[in-house]
Amino acid sequence: MDWGRAKNVLIYAFLLLNLVLGYQLWNGVREQRDSNLDITSLENNTQRMMDEKQIRVLAKIPTETPELAKIAYRFVDGDQRGKTVDLPAPVDSKLIFSPRELASALKNTLPDIDQYRYDEVASSADVFVLHPLVDGKWPLFKIEMKLLGSNQKIISYQRQAIEISYPEEEKPQRVLSASKALGNLIENFLPEGSVVTEIELGYYGEVFDSDAHLPAAPAWRFMLESGKEYYVQGISGDVISPNTEKTKE
Repeated sequence: MDWGRAKNVLIYAFLLLNLVLGYQLWNGVREQRDSNLDITSLENNTQRMMDEKQIRVLAKIPTETPELAKIAYRFVDGDQRGKTVDLPAPVDSKLIFSPRELASALKNTLPDIDQYRYDEVASSADVFVLHPLVDGKWPLFKIEMKLLGSNQKIISYQRQAIEISYPEEEKPQRVLSASKALGNLIENFLPEGSVVTEIELGYYGEVFDSDAHLPAAPAWRFMLESGKEYYVQGISGDVISPNTEKTKE
């Protein structure tokens, strides 16, 4: 055996392996940097206002700005918010964190539950809040299905069954970036000492007792540590604070 040649082959193999591992590490860091936009993406005056008002942002600032259209929805069986329906058999509440297993456990009672997403920040120990999904991805905020629990079991639910439609006149538009929406909030709306804990893109739908089709627009939801929430309309940039039920421009 030519040990010199074998040695050279091993050296080249290790060099190639190091190059591959180095590229994977660099690519992973780049993807993480691109997907986790930090507060340096905010404009300088916004960052100064953060310091002056002692506002902290603990949530990741999303970078996505998809093209989304306004939708319409209507309640299928009227407004059923106060009606509680018992499950045929209790379900382990731990399944709420495993969407596939939860859907399997409740498919006979709620066959479309896989079209809902769990909202951890809106939930409590025994009330699990889920929102219907638009296009299977974007949560329709303010429209809720509540799974009610007791002794670590889900025993009943409350549901607002809806039907979503897509008006032909509504064309997809590029949504406002999360950083711009957050900048507007910081400079004009958030009180001193606010802590932003969650930022998510979805749709904002008002709840009215009506059989008519109701409009819903793309919106960024900003949750504060205090429990207060703000929505920034993704097309117009209007700011909505459901706590006061006022729309601000």
